[in-house]
Amino acid sequence: MAINLEKGQRQNIAAPKFTVGLGWDANSGNGEAYDIDGSVFVLGANGKLVSDSHFVFYNNLSSPDGAVVHAGDNLTGEGAGDDETVTVDLSKISADVAEICFVVTIHKAADRRQNFGQIRNSFIRIVDTNGTELVKYELDEDFSIETAVEFGRIYKRNDEWKFEAVGNGMKGGLQDFLGKYN
Repeated sequence: MAINLEKGQRQNIAAPKFTVGLGWDANSGNGEAYDIDGSVFVLGANGKLVSDSHFVFYNNLSSPDGAVVHAGDNLTGEGAGDDETVTVDLSKISADVAEICFVVTIHKAADRRQNFGQIRNSFIRIVDTNGTELVKYELDEDFSIETAVEFGRIYKRNDEWKFEAVGNGMKGGLQDFLGKYN
């Protein structure tokens, strides 16, 4: 049975291989289509990208070690369930990696006057290789000015991997996260 987490809660991740599902629904109303993108920052112990190739997104679908693989961009986000997925194999992860951050951004948010206050039913979840949901975090904050949100992170402490429900937003879009982690 899945564990539903609240913001800031943590849970051990014992499975070496799993899928991280990211989901959301966009409100209608401003006339522009929403293009929401999941991105992954694979970080070292210093909290920075291990290398530029460790920024995994729709134009770079895999980390160099093949441990983090993005399934690709979903341009509409329509339908139930996961809108974008990332496969993580901790048995392949480089020893330099201490953290994996999952960020969701709205493409061209400023031009289209869009923000996460117009997004509902946002979640991040971890599913094992058998399809069993291990943990889920449903974001219920009102991000009325933010155009990028860190949904969650997986980090290593004392040789154990844990998931943390983060739910922190930034109003500068993906560029703010690139500045923070690069």
